[in-house]
Amino acid sequence: MFPKILIANRGEVAVRIIRACKEMGVQTVAVYSTADAEALHATLADEAYCIGGPRPAESYLNKEALLTVALESGAKAIHPGYGFLSESAGFARACQECGIVFVGPSPEVIERMGDKDAARRTAAEAGVPVVPGCDLIESAAQAEAEARRIGCPVLIKARAGGGGRGIRKVERPEDAPAAFEEARSEASAAFGDGECYLERFISPAHHVEVQVIADAQGDVLSLGERECSVQRRNQKLLEESPSPCPALTDEVRQDMARSARALARAVGYVGLGTIEFLLADDGTYSFMEMNTRLQVEHPVTELVTGLDLVKWQLRVAAGVRLPFSQDEVRVSRHAIECRINAETPDFRPSCGQIEMLHVPNGPWVRFDSALYQGATVPPYYDSMLGKLIVSSPTREEAIRKMRSALGELVVEGVETNAELQLDILSNPEFLSGNYHTDLMEHLYD
Repeated sequence: MFPKILIANRGEVAVRIIRACKEMGVQTVAVYSTADAEALHATLADEAYCIGGPRPAESYLNKEALLTVALESGAKAIHPGYGFLSESAGFARACQECGIVFVGPSPEVIERMGDKDAARRTAAEAGVPVVPGCDLIESAAQAEAEARRIGCPVLIKARAGGGGRGIRKVERPEDAPAAFEEARSEASAAFGDGECYLERFISPAHHVEVQVIADAQGDVLSLGERECSVQRRNQKLLEESPSPCPALTDEVRQDMARSARALARAVGYVGLGTIEFLLADDGTYSFMEMNTRLQVEHPVTELVTGLDLVKWQLRVAAGVRLPFSQDEVRVSRHAIECRINAETPDFRPSCGQIEMLHVPNGPWVRFDSALYQGATVPPYYDSMLGKLIVSSPTREEAIRKMRSALGELVVEGVETNAELQLDILSNPEFLSGNYHTDLMEHLYD
């Protein structure tokens, strides 16, 4: 195991990694921006260094500063968390060149699976079902032609990046040229890559993802699935495991897990990864994309499998072989995660100082966050304040437990989306378990 690692991230995920390292006897090095000088992750780590100004490009995206701190502090590995540089093949390659282990897959795998167009082709070659679509398009005219061939509605999707950016839905072929230009412009500004492709828009559909972990010795395991259909503007709000979707029968569940493992093997994957699928009501499913990093929603998998995913991610990166088989992976209980965001009821970011904080507690209640009373929520980063996760023997009990926990959560100083989460948990469509990616549209209606 690594004697010391650097965490190239901030906030909740940095705190999560530091806590896992402390339990493993691994020393930690934190980095922080000038806006995060009093942040919890900088306080909890064994060492902490300021690497730049408040904006991400000045600090958490500054590869040279991160590598300099890692080398000078003696860190043997860098854990990128999620977001920022977690799916940067260039950063992973730079770590290799400096003799530092990047906690994640190889740069080549990140490039291959981060390019969503290449990932679709790779999945198809591995025998994994993919959504009907086309390769990269070069012009607005071609976008319209492909939209007519595939059949509307279609999605124009950037091959790079994520977070819902660079995606446009097209209802009519004649609208494709303008949507293509918008998606290309947004993707170019956000990711430095404006290449796009088209995919048929499947609706109604469920967004289901399979967690996989693979070691350097060739073992690939699936750790159950997560239902991620509660989304707003392609951003997840609530996740649960196992999926309550009626279309996800035991047979479909097993086949989806086999597809996920087959794709991971096909690319020589090593580390923790997530393969995302669209599931139709008839039980057919299609590959969407692969996230080559730790997911925000990983705690729900931890609570239903009993595995600490961050610890196993570190062990696998250090060359440790997985000591358990697929048959030994057990999914028990039901877990739900609500993302607590700092935002107003009309979804505008809310910033300020935390004046009062009360976190719910009790058996099988977990709040992953970097908040503390007096902490400042700056305007420069993602709006997520933390994740409230609960687990119970059944889904019905887990929903009741989450409602209770949300009612107990108190955050004063900034506005949060806790009331919205309570609305979701009371929605008949959600309660039925047979909800789709358009649930939020129905909730507003």
